[in-house]
Amino acid sequence: MPRFQGTPFQSAYLVCARLVVIALLAGPGCSTDRIRKSADKEVGQILTQKAPRVPNMDRSFSIDTNLPVDLSELPRAGAAPDFLGPEGTSEQGSPTVSLLKALEIAVRQSREYQLQKEQLYLEALDLSLSRHRFTPIFFGGGSGAFRGSTSREVIGIDPVTQEPITVARNDATLVEGHARFGVSWLLATGARLSASFTTDFLRYVSGDPRALTSSQVAGTLSQPLLRGAGFQVTMENLTQAERNLLYGMRDFVQFKKDFTVRLAGDYYAVLQARDQVRNGFLDLQRSRENARREKAFADEGQRTLASLDQLTQAELNAEARWLTALRDYRESLDRFKITLGLPVSRSLVLAEQDLEGLTIQDPGISVDDAVKIAESVRLDLQNTRQRLEDAMRRVPIAKNALLPQIDASARGNFSENARRGFPLPDPNIYSYSLGLDVDLGLDRKAERNGFRRALIEEARAKRTYALAVDQIKLAVATDTRSLDQARRIFEIAEVGVKLGARRVEEQQLRQQLGRGATRDLLDAQSDLVNAQNARTGALVTHTIARLRYWRDMGILNIGESGMWDEVFRPTSASPPPPTPAATNPNLPSTPP
Repeated sequence: MPRFQGTPFQSAYLVCARLVVIALLAGPGCSTDRIRKSADKEVGQILTQKAPRVPNMDRSFSIDTNLPVDLSELPRAGAAPDFLGPEGTSEQGSPTVSLLKALEIAVRQSREYQLQKEQLYLEALDLSLSRHRFTPIFFGGGSGAFRGSTSREVIGIDPVTQEPITVARNDATLVEGHARFGVSWLLATGARLSASFTTDFLRYVSGDPRALTSSQVAGTLSQPLLRGAGFQVTMENLTQAERNLLYGMRDFVQFKKDFTVRLAGDYYAVLQARDQVRNGFLDLQRSRENARREKAFADEGQRTLASLDQLTQAELNAEARWLTALRDYRESLDRFKITLGLPVSRSLVLAEQDLEGLTIQDPGISVDDAVKIAESVRLDLQNTRQRLEDAMRRVPIAKNALLPQIDASARGNFSENARRGFPLPDPNIYSYSLGLDVDLGLDRKAERNGFRRALIEEARAKRTYALAVDQIKLAVATDTRSLDQARRIFEIAEVGVKLGARRVEEQQLRQQLGRGATRDLLDAQSDLVNAQNARTGALVTHTIARLRYWRDMGILNIGESGMWDEVFRPTSASPPPPTPAATNPNLPSTPP
């Protein structure tokens, strides 16, 4: 095996090894896990800093995916009710999930919720990079090579005089290296300041063994005077990144409100479907009882065959409706599991007490006051208003791009060249320059189009804001109509249930006495089932409409568990809550 000690190969190996060590020391020097934690920490600090500016924003924000939810401590369902049929046995012993627990599960497990959290996290990451661009940015690197030549003469360039010199004769083998370290800093005025230190190393390990080392310190300052000059132009990207994160936080809070309302609607829809199964099963039992009684009368010759067939057909129809309601309940429960982020195969039961506890509660506030509150506190409307400000701000920036490019620059460096050792730059060997870089901008087609685009986007933003205001008024008015309609339907259904129950009882008694008409009995049973379903549907509709009303007013506050806070029901004389500008001077007090 050949030995490389004392040969050019050993020198090359040592130089390369030193370069690798320098690269490793100059690298991040930390694991990917530490890098991830560093990003999480910075994003957490940014969100914590801005959270007070957005009402109802989580103070402890994290995108970490939690472990599967433990449902073992929840109360267990008892014996399966008869109205669920043979499949109801699968619910026996299953955990009973309340609305509060369902919201907690969704906040931790919902795929949609996780996606929104990640989107906000990415907005904060973008802001961290935009801020980083206005801090001193350090850089460093180097290169090295082992070269051999059979030429009789090696010509080099003096790094100071830039004149050709003979650095080796006859056969030559050399090792060369280059290293550069420095810093660059973008200032708020548009100026860029940079400084660097470079060193070059050249050593001949055969031929004419000599070493040549040079180093240099250089600094540069460049300041735009027209195009790209000024605080507003330079800071535009950072300003927009700051505002984008604020918009993202408001969108996230608005999403929480929408998500809670939708999930509550889905939760009550499952319970409503279960209630319809129960009503359908009771109707089926009544139909079977009627058919058995009529058959007994028919066997005694007291009923016609047509009357018996009619009741038998009603029994079959009732069974078909019950089976359809049972299928709809199962499907709605499975879809709800997906919304929660749970496997469809996971067995659970929703708490029926939540449905039984629903009552009609009017918000107790006029439409005009609701609109005024919404225009003051709706987060999405604040975003729309400030996006209009963004569009207006970008017009003068686009106009600035039409100006000629005139940059003042200053450059200077200290350098040294020596044959041996590792010298530092000599202050007595320096050079400097002052100058102007001018670009008349004879081709400004792209900038012209950008300016015209900015004007169009400003006009669009104004129309978008006006539309958003109208849509809020429409949403509040629609919610009011939905509340009034649901309340009236509930009142009608409440009376209908009482009338229906009395009619069914009366018709059954008349049938037993042989004085009733079969059609009257069937109509009474059908009206009773419809009234029962309508009453439950009106309760659910009114509850969700009330949540939408609070949401569309902008006063529905969602806790970190996903549950909403009960909203105080103000009177029409109650003053609206303070506008965002009253608590945050950075927001406009009135629409632009």
